[in-house]
Amino acid sequence: MTVTTITDAELAPKDYASDQEVRWCPGCGDYAILKAVQKALADLGARRERTVFVSGIGCAARFPYYLSTYGFHTIHGRAPTIATGMKLANPELDIWVVTGDGDGLSIGGNHMLHVLRRNVDLQILLFNNEIYGLTKGQYSPTSRRGTRSPSTPQGSIENPVSPCAFALGAGGRFVARAVDTQQAQMVALLKRARAHRGASFVEVFQNCVVFNDGVFDSFTAKDRAPDAQLHVEHGQPLLFGPNKERGLRLKPGTLALEVVQLGDGGVPRDEILVHDETNRTLAQLLVGLEPPAFPVALGVLYCSPATSYEADVYAQARAAGLGREVPDLGALLTRDGTWTVE
Repeated sequence: MTVTTITDAELAPKDYASDQEVRWCPGCGDYAILKAVQKALADLGARRERTVFVSGIGCAARFPYYLSTYGFHTIHGRAPTIATGMKLANPELDIWVVTGDGDGLSIGGNHMLHVLRRNVDLQILLFNNEIYGLTKGQYSPTSRRGTRSPSTPQGSIENPVSPCAFALGAGGRFVARAVDTQQAQMVALLKRARAHRGASFVEVFQNCVVFNDGVFDSFTAKDRAPDAQLHVEHGQPLLFGPNKERGLRLKPGTLALEVVQLGDGGVPRDEILVHDETNRTLAQLLVGLEPPAFPVALGVLYCSPATSYEADVYAQARAAGLGREVPDLGALLTRDGTWTVE
């Protein structure tokens, strides 16, 4: 008799694409994010039968249709809740939540807060384009003050939410940022997020070419990016600029960051702050940096693993059952106090 050993075939990014027509607007940043996710899944050797993408409502929420994995297109803002139930029912599943700035931080803000504080083992991708795209351009929780839209014709008078600051405030243990067009960096971030045990929150700056085109040009335009982006790496100095000639340090006598020049007439390199992704206080300082005074921080801003929610749930259930006899259901049903209906 011949014994055949079945092994998992190595999959390419295209193997994670479904047979559905991708129906985003031409030039939408979501195409780039989809490509990065497919590449990350292939690099990770993700098993499609154990991988699930869960979304709410919005342009980003079409994501599950375009992947050859399991997927759930669910209720507005409630994807984290449904994903939590899936993880508790089957902890072996690799679950990704895809949401937008409106879906995730407006109607779904409460659910986002709780999934982060509970530390459920999910990868949460929040596509931030600072606008409601599916409903034709209304302002969103991340829209900047003064944004003119069909729902704010005179300009928004509200201050925006910072998704990463929100995630840190909710107790998120892994918080990162990426730009939709930077494929290599985004793939690396997605793989880091997948390796983290617990809730991983990744904000992706995504350009909406129809309703908010160019909103991130101040730091994503090619001629501005070197001076306006700070790519952080654990254990490395916080340097930026075309030749890494500028950096960040703590302003003497304060807990505030300041931009300094290196080289002749500048500060010595050893005064530059070194990134520590386990330091929550530093992460909070980094998420608050905004152009033009500061560069935008990208990469893994904070990573401090802790026991995941579902691991604690199952451990508690096991502990509750230790030393107890298995109940006799038949004896319970036939004990004194039963009646026969004729």
